[in-house]
Amino acid sequence: MKKNIHPNNYRKVVFKDINNEKTFICRSTVRTKDVIKINGINYPLYKMEISSYSHPFFTGEKRFFGKTGPAEKFKKKYEKYKKF
Repeated sequence: MKKNIHPNNYRKVVFKDINNEKTFICRSTVRTKDVIKINGINYPLYKMEISSYSHPFFTGEKRFFGKTGPAEKFKKKYEKYKKF
């Protein structure tokens, strides 16, 4: 293997799903601005919009996540012209 090509700033980071407030700790090199205290230890905090805790594939639920994509916006805009 080549030397000095892998990052050396791995550390424990808390990943937080903003849809349901679930968190998990994992080693990562992701850059963060926020910090969270868990069990008296400060960890860098990375906020995610979706994770396995909230993704419909993993939960088996149909859920609406506040953001809409281009397809939904298109459908909403042209729904009034729909022919029956």
